[in-house]
Amino acid sequence: MLGIKRLGLLAALVLVGVAPAAAAQAAAQPSTQDTQYLQAVHQVNLFEITAGDLAQQKGQDQGVKDLGAMLKTDHTQLDQTVQQTASQLGVELPNEPNADQQAVIDKLNNASGAEFDRLWVTSELAGHVQAIQATQTEISQGSEQSVVQLAQTALPTLQTHYDELVALANKLGIPVPQTSASGTPSPGGTGTESPAPGGTGTESPAPGGGTGTESPAPGGGTTEVPAPSES
Repeated sequence: MLGIKRLGLLAALVLVGVAPAAAAQAAAQPSTQDTQYLQAVHQVNLFEITAGDLAQQKGQDQGVKDLGAMLKTDHTQLDQTVQQTASQLGVELPNEPNADQQAVIDKLNNASGAEFDRLWVTSELAGHVQAIQATQTEISQGSEQSVVQLAQTALPTLQTHYDELVALANKLGIPVPQTSASGTPSPGGTGTESPAPGGTGTESPAPGGGTGTESPAPGGGTTEVPAPSES
């Protein structure tokens, strides 16, 4: 009888220990905002690494080649942190750019000379606007501290890229999309105005393409694109 009582007590202690552990694991699950930001920014990085390679290979202007190298290096480093954070949180990441981003890569592959430079710069401007806005949203609305910190680290780099792209566009005589008062996109949100990178909203397409009418995706035209706000 004593042995049975001890076993019962041991089982109770085990259950007491398991319950808090299970609760802690459930509490550690990242929010939809955090999860979809990680997934979206990972796809942005995949797109930027490929686009950076193409700029170095096909760019006519040396500035395009140099900036392409910079973007590839920075987004490769950023993605290492994204993958580490996602792994720690149990977030599954896509293994390739989304369909819209791949469509832009296909266009870049088929372009050459000054046409390539113009398409690349225009695509990168639109893509970085969306990435900056999504990152700002994560900083303000994210709940998982490691993801918020990642976004805080990424924002100055993305802003630097945008500024360099504007300077390059001005040097090459490529129109910089006008700014508008569009709101900051929320990764994975359901709104129709400002989807996150990789989203499919109707007005502000994600980096890498889309069918929006206000903020052209990479490879799009020069209609209104929301400018990143001051960091």
